[in-house]
Amino acid sequence: MRRQAGWVALLLAAALLAACDSEPSAPPGLALYVDAGADPEAWVRIPAGPFGMGRDEAGVDVAEYEIMVTPVTNAQYARYLEEALKAGTVRLEGGAVVGPYPGDTFRGAKHEKEYPAGDYLYIVLDDPASRIRLEGDTLVVKAGYENHPATMVSWFGARAYCEAAGGRLPTEAEWEKAARGTDGRPYPWGDGIAPERANYDHSRDPFETREGYSDTTPVGFYNGRRYGEFQTEDSASPYGLYDMAGNVAQWTADVYPMTHYRFLRGGSKASYGYDLRVWSRNSAEPEYVSPSVGFRCVRSPEGS
Repeated sequence: MRRQAGWVALLLAAALLAACDSEPSAPPGLALYVDAGADPEAWVRIPAGPFGMGRDEAGVDVAEYEIMVTPVTNAQYARYLEEALKAGTVRLEGGAVVGPYPGDTFRGAKHEKEYPAGDYLYIVLDDPASRIRLEGDTLVVKAGYENHPATMVSWFGARAYCEAAGGRLPTEAEWEKAARGTDGRPYPWGDGIAPERANYDHSRDPFETREGYSDTTPVGFYNGRRYGEFQTEDSASPYGLYDMAGNVAQWTADVYPMTHYRFLRGGSKASYGYDLRVWSRNSAEPEYVSPSVGFRCVRSPEGS
């Protein structure tokens, strides 16, 4: 496999990003709320049919599929890495895990970046923002973060996990239908944004520090339960999915012609509330990693 030139430079950039987004003190909620608020192993079926996509609700038809109820957690991703390292399908290199990607069709468009077949960055382990780390020969999840969404994972690393789990990343259309259903709502739960609904910039959840740093919350945290003095509202999507707005932005599958960028949906803990609307999107190069980016998977319905 060809080594991906330039990924070491990416690690340096990620370190700078993490330095700006690294926690100055332990979030007060970390010692108290460590359990997932929804089952990370659960999947739900999304029925085939049309829905209104985007701000203008353009009609889009999608086939039936199943999608994870929550983003992939640190515990889940660490288990995948352990198995992949033992199998030799990925390898450690320079404080990170790298693995194969079959490559993209390159059309030579202006500013388009070429991604031939080779090894690419999957996840950064040696970084202040990393929740999965290497201690000796063992991968460990930072205590208390087992049920938080896996972050510092590139598009390549997210894609590889989903394939190993028997699925794939969702397309933008699949992601959005799962988030909003068919009634045109702007947020997974309906109308309006409020701190008890999602983890976003200055939403004042128990995982924000006194210094204003916004950390991730355990998956499914906004499920209607009360955490100390913090009362959440059940913020599931019409199909029962959690964290479809805020916490971590999520990689989607689409590889569009003439561009190498991949697209992120859902907004994150670092986003303003209005950027959590279901049609909002952002883009990044597929080797990009961030403490505010995660993913979930889709698969064909069981029995189909």
